Amino acid sequence: MNDWNTLAEGQSYPPGTLYVVATPIGNVADLSARALHVLAQADAIACEDTRNTAHLLNRLGLHKPLLAAHQHNEMEAAQHIAARLAAGERIAYVSDAGTPGISDPGAKIVAAARAAGARVMPLPGANAAITALSAAGDLLDAGDGRFTFVGFLSPKAEAREAQLRALAARPEAWILYEAPHRIAATLAALAAVLPGERRILIGRELTKLFEQLVVVRADAASGWLAADAAHAKGEFVLVVEGAGESTAGEAGATLNAQHVLALLLAELPAKRAAKLASAITGVPTDTLYAAALAAKGATP
Repeated sequence: MNDWNTLAEGQSYPPGTLYVVATPIGNVADLSARALHVLAQADAIACEDTRNTAHLLNRLGLHKPLLAAHQHNEMEAAQHIAARLAAGERIAYVSDAGTPGISDPGAKIVAAARAAGARVMPLPGANAAITALSAAGDLLDAGDGRFTFVGFLSPKAEAREAQLRALAARPEAWILYEAPHRIAATLAALAAVLPGERRILIGRELTKLFEQLVVVRADAASGWLAADAAHAKGEFVLVVEGAGESTAGEAGATLNAQHVLALLLAELPAKRAAKLASAITGVPTDTLYAAALAAKGATP
């Protein structure tokens, strides 16, 4: 441990700097030696929840002034922190767990510090999305290793479904965060919009004692959740397999054809609209004619 401390101390930690510090997402041993050193050197620690951070500091044997900086007071806290940085203090900012600013408060604090001319120094560390991705294996293959970070979906059912329908055609994998009280609804919504064979990595309680990582088909995800009451406990990260380039292209073409068809139907009969939409987009006329009739509530 002394060697690690020596390495951390050997770097420059200037005053008047905002240190954005990643903290463990569960296992306190994941805190880096550099993060520990900065927390020990800070004049104050701004945090999302003072109770959670006080508990972490107590486990580390540290006692520091805490500044509440959460989503409800972020602008006010940002200005206060910027003033303290201007006075030459070292301020560390931590969220409840993981890397600040990633589906957590922090962006306004960083912006205010930079606008005030203060240096911003990020300290990398635990992140639930990247942790899950590292165990995703070939779920990343469809998009050639690319991924999209989504974070939390809308809590409203209709908005959530719309978000998922837009994501379903993406060629690359995508990552969701979810809370235990909404995981059942989200898995059911995924099953409704994805092909049944599409795979989902469900990461639960990552780095904690009851960590669980399973890969299931979209049509089996709700069944896995219901199979054991313990499966619904904890915080969740979902990595959803991408559609792949060819499937995504087909889906995009169909969506474009439907848009063109809707515009034409406002002025033309169903058959004529379908024929013109087919000529414009390349989607078969029969397919578009059936869609046109459905849109008009008619039958062939």
